[in-house]
Amino acid sequence: MPRSQARVVTDRPHRYAKQLAAHLGRRARTDWDEEAAEGRLVFQDGTGTLTATDGALLLTVEAPDDRLARLEDVVGRHLVRFGARDELVVVWHRDTGEPGTVQRGTGDPGTSGA
Repeated sequence: MPRSQARVVTDRPHRYAKQLAAHLGRRARTDWDEEAAEGRLVFQDGTGTLTATDGALLLTVEAPDDRLARLEDVVGRHLVRFGARDELVVVWHRDTGEPGTVQRGTGDPGTSGA
């Protein structure tokens, strides 16, 4: 299954990962392991992981070709919204070599743009 990854630079990776896992729990099966600083997202059409490291949050999603962009957008858009104050930017890199999507704030805390 195609995979896409993003490295989001932030000084609060643990906070954002935990918040993202909790929030996405409404539309996916999620878990967050505070000790390991890792989480898992299981959507109907794919999966994702969250890994908090020093200075960055690592995101990964896997889905069929026709659903990969949607999962990139769902995960990235919600993270950008939570991190609007920190002006987070999510740039996805696909293992297929195709460019992934990009989510960034637009100045309006309720939106994100590509």
